[in-house]
Amino acid sequence: MSNSSWLDLDFINSFTPVECGTTIMAAEFDGGVVLGADSRTTAGGHVANRITDKVTRITDNVYCCRSGSAADTQELSEVVSNLMWHREMHTGEKTLVRDVAAEFRDKCYNGRKYLYAGIIVGGWDDLHGAQVYNISLGGMMMREQLSYGGSGSIYISGMLRDGHRPNMEKEELVLLFRSALKQAIHHDSFSGGVSRIAIITKEGIERRVYYNTSTGKAQATGTDVLLGCGETKKPRKS
Repeated sequence: MSNSSWLDLDFINSFTPVECGTTIMAAEFDGGVVLGADSRTTAGGHVANRITDKVTRITDNVYCCRSGSAADTQELSEVVSNLMWHREMHTGEKTLVRDVAAEFRDKCYNGRKYLYAGIIVGGWDDLHGAQVYNISLGGMMMREQLSYGGSGSIYISGMLRDGHRPNMEKEELVLLFRSALKQAIHHDSFSGGVSRIAIITKEGIERRVYYNTSTGKAQATGTDVLLGCGETKKPRKS
């Protein structure tokens, strides 16, 4: 072993992959879909970001929840979003939710040897209405009424399955997701921060942020703006 081997090892080990050890979920309700996620991004044992937005816009009517490697999922979401935008510009029609999910599926499958990405796609379109698709590691795609993933999901899978039922009211589903995310944040050391909720219907998207407090509201002034509570996404212009 050379004299500089210990330096080489330290140099290599200093680059810890940043992963979304996370809790994500999405479900269909009567009139749309609800997506939810925590906001903690970890790098090994370190918290790299406490207020990450893992509910990512793909088009005006389709969003996705990201889990896995933060770098992989961010780049993947950006690539798919650009592809869908170009498609909308050429066709003049809104993107179908299934088309977005199929694009994620193809890219996750083709890059299965080096991509570490689990994606849940949710949205609404005129053809099929509200839809949720789960694209797992390796590129398998499945439509589900309720989908969840990430490191925190193992603690709340029974809670979600027991509490969910077809055609729930919107606020009932939001309450279920809020409770599930709060439990995941409590039990899973890789999940944390705030609970981000997105509600997508025919009319558009509504974003909410709930804090990990007894009331779900902020205990410090000025943090609502910082965390994007109630933010409205503007459509991308051509």
